[in-house]
Amino acid sequence: MLTFNKNYFILTLFIFVIEVIIALYIKDTFIRPYLGDVLVVILLYCFIKSFIKSRVAIVALFVLLFSFTIETLQYFNIVERLGLEQYKIARIIIGTSFSWIDLICYTIGYILIVIIEKRKTIGLTIN
Repeated sequence: MLTFNKNYFILTLFIFVIEVIIALYIKDTFIRPYLGDVLVVILLYCFIKSFIKSRVAIVALFVLLFSFTIETLQYFNIVERLGLEQYKIARIIIGTSFSWIDLICYTIGYILIVIIEKRKTIGLTIN
């Protein structure tokens, strides 16, 4: 069902700003490669929940599978196969290098979504 959820949208914008800051200013070996990948799953989840009212499990699983699909496309060098390697935005959005660790980071993001949403639901039912 289409809807607009202001809270998820604000969270989407906040996480997006964090991701941009990480991409532009953080040049380390933990935050940029790992935390950024965990956050991107949460970012996509919040973005979808901003506009679609659906169960947590469905949206979270969709985002996880989407992330896995993009990573798999990186394994097959999809940017080069599509002839997009000269476009920086394509290399940034799609990515150019496959990593098993990225799949783990995406899974951690998925788990965090489920835990946070479950706690949020439990908190609402207790009150």
